[in-house]
Amino acid sequence: MPKTQIACPQCHQPNIVEVQQIFDMSQDPLAKQKLLNGAVNVIHCPTCGYSGMLGTPIVYHDPEKELFLTFFPPESGVPLNEQERQLGPMINRVIDTLPAEKRKAYVLQPKSMLTYQTLIETILEADGITKEMLEEQQKKIRLIQRLVTAPENELEAIIDQEKDMFDVSFFAMYSRLMQSAINQNDEASTKQLEKVQNLLFQKTEVGKQLYKSSLETQQAIKALQDAGKDGGLTREKLLDVVLNAKSDTAVSTIVSLARNGMDYTFFQLLSQKIEDAKEKEKERLTTLRDNLLSFTAELDKRMQAEVKATRDLLEKIIQADNIEAETEKNLENISELFLQIVEDEIDKARKQGDLDRIQKLERVMIVIRKAMEPPQEVKVIEEMLALVDKQDELEKYLDAHPEASTPELVQLLNGILTQAGDSKDENLQKIDQLYKAVLHYSMKKNIVAK
Repeated sequence: MPKTQIACPQCHQPNIVEVQQIFDMSQDPLAKQKLLNGAVNVIHCPTCGYSGMLGTPIVYHDPEKELFLTFFPPESGVPLNEQERQLGPMINRVIDTLPAEKRKAYVLQPKSMLTYQTLIETILEADGITKEMLEEQQKKIRLIQRLVTAPENELEAIIDQEKDMFDVSFFAMYSRLMQSAINQNDEASTKQLEKVQNLLFQKTEVGKQLYKSSLETQQAIKALQDAGKDGGLTREKLLDVVLNAKSDTAVSTIVSLARNGMDYTFFQLLSQKIEDAKEKEKERLTTLRDNLLSFTAELDKRMQAEVKATRDLLEKIIQADNIEAETEKNLENISELFLQIVEDEIDKARKQGDLDRIQKLERVMIVIRKAMEPPQEVKVIEEMLALVDKQDELEKYLDAHPEASTPELVQLLNGILTQAGDSKDENLQKIDQLYKAVLHYSMKKNIVAK
């Protein structure tokens, strides 16, 4: 992906930005994901903290949905004939990559999107996500922004005013935003989001239910952990945990975490308890057994469906003309279960001497391993951090690896430090030490070059 130097709109400091203008699903299965996730054409200024979209012409192509879209940022003020001149070569590049038999009528008439929002909505609508659904989501996002920025004494009034908006999907979105803030080590945002969430748990009906379920789930997890401390989790201990569970939520949580222990012997122990119990307790335990059988059957059914879907996905990938491209297209669907099934299938194919199947499965694993590797910049930083206290060795490494002292890598280190703020974390102190060493080396090299 080409990189270009852009001045920050806020502080005017130069920033190296990755720019992508062609998003072609026929060439890059992750093209749509990159565009929708806002993973490209974004400025993150490490100097002042500004973050925003870069206005650039875009051509989007999805042959499966027969979508061929163009967008030119209206704020650029570029005349229509000049827009067509700039978009023309990009459109031709997409068409040129298509085999003659796949050049259908839709590629001859690309649709122009007047706004970036219209571009995104058109792509999503082709996936069955309607404009109304998007508008509902935007309302929830605006409500979250309003809640986290409102003065504390106005929060309860806002919650009461918007009480119909606080459904399960709202809390799911809120949880994702909070997790994102935690992942980015954004302590200020995390603290504010937690404060508002605690109030929502107290003041909304769905919030109260979710909080209660969350507490019951945590208590069930702790009970299982405590039971497994001395000598491991036996069937007898597991049965005691189940018998002490206070709600269906707790029982369901225990089933999901300890299904393997709920075998024939476990249910025999429970049946014996029922036989020995007196009337009222017998009734409670019988209901509990019925619930356990229902929960385990439901879990088993879900697991069987998940295994089947995962096996079907694997077969679809290895039957594709281009296994690598099909694997990349489905990277977001790769799970621990998928990896386990691939390993099992490789073992089975080896026992059967099926070399063709082994080769196809190995090709899938190569793509997955490559995707799981950290970016090259991260690997370089990790290698340098191991040498940060050995100045001579670090300098030798920098001499041998020109990519370790590029302006982009220096900017990346600076960005990490800027995002972390005043944290006293030991690892960040090492990154700060490395940043200064690489910056010094880079400046010294530039002086010598002049």
